[in-house]
Amino acid sequence: MIRCLKKCATILLVLTILWCGGESREAGKEQLAGDEPLATYALTQETASGFARLALKCVQQEYPNKLDHVMNDGGEVLPPTELHPSFYGCFDWHSAVHGHWMLVRLLKMFPDLPEGDEIRDALKANLSEANIQREVAYLQQKNRKSFERTYGWAWLLKLAEELQGWEDADGEAWSRNLAPLAEALVERYKDFLPRQTYPIRRGVHANTAFGIAFALDYTAKTSDRAFEELLLERSLAYFQGDEDCAADWEPGGDDFFSPCLMEADLMRRVLEPEDFQEWFERFLPGVVAGEQTNILDPAEVSDRSDPKIVHLDGLNLSRAWCMLGIAACYPEGDPVRAILCEAAGRHAEATLEHVASGQYEGEHWLASFAVYMLSM
Repeated sequence: MIRCLKKCATILLVLTILWCGGESREAGKEQLAGDEPLATYALTQETASGFARLALKCVQQEYPNKLDHVMNDGGEVLPPTELHPSFYGCFDWHSAVHGHWMLVRLLKMFPDLPEGDEIRDALKANLSEANIQREVAYLQQKNRKSFERTYGWAWLLKLAEELQGWEDADGEAWSRNLAPLAEALVERYKDFLPRQTYPIRRGVHANTAFGIAFALDYTAKTSDRAFEELLLERSLAYFQGDEDCAADWEPGGDDFFSPCLMEADLMRRVLEPEDFQEWFERFLPGVVAGEQTNILDPAEVSDRSDPKIVHLDGLNLSRAWCMLGIAACYPEGDPVRAILCEAAGRHAEATLEHVASGQYEGEHWLASFAVYMLSM
């Protein structure tokens, strides 16, 4: 099946962290007025180092920690390092997982990154075979069926996808070590999705469209066609008939995903380009018509020390990556493409300078969203 690809020479959003200076910000604003209204910053080795330092600061930081842990008995009152020897840092399991993904992505993009040795040391310690085996054993215990479903599952598969095919001795070892955990989560998807009658549309962790989208990306690196077909079938069953998404109801106060855009970002993976355009025009007709809707404006973040309100910074970044992926399904010069690119630039600019805010509530996870957006 032909799918709309994220990568397109004229649609890539290449940005740096905006704390690099006002001159760059002004240059970006000028570009937003052009035919392809994108900011023109670049993800450089210097800015990659800044992102990497944020993850290195937390992937082996045990506390504070928010566990998603059902205790079966008093013997399971254990510290995070005992429960999750691989993914105990960065405040919670899923943030630790996508922090590891980001470190791998940056190391692949910038082999000479000054933090490279430190990254490798952290990954060797956390992604050891023994540690991953304990993570798998945790999943297999009773009352673990819904653990990290499906947000953490999706990011773990994104990490596995990133490691696969990397011609690097450490990367190959980490990929082998991680494989049993990825396989265990694939089996969880296969068990859960046929039983999930209704999709979860909220803009937080359980969002069904996001969970399927990253899983579909993973299947491109594997030979599990049965898994891919399940994901495609469930996507169509859940979302193909949707129309008139309530864009003006967004955002919710603690969203880090746009329910409307995340669904569209999945469907551009599932449908052929012409079919997707027809679907999108029914799904978000206001965007297609160039009408003003809340979904095109960056969210305002009033308090970056609040762990829920700061989710809105993540919303701006994930909206931007969704808009760029959707825009790539339209030809150059199409007004829908221009609308989405311009809005993506504004969303990115609204948040990038706040990724390193000094507040752990955002710093333990936002860099992963930024790097995904910048390098998709």
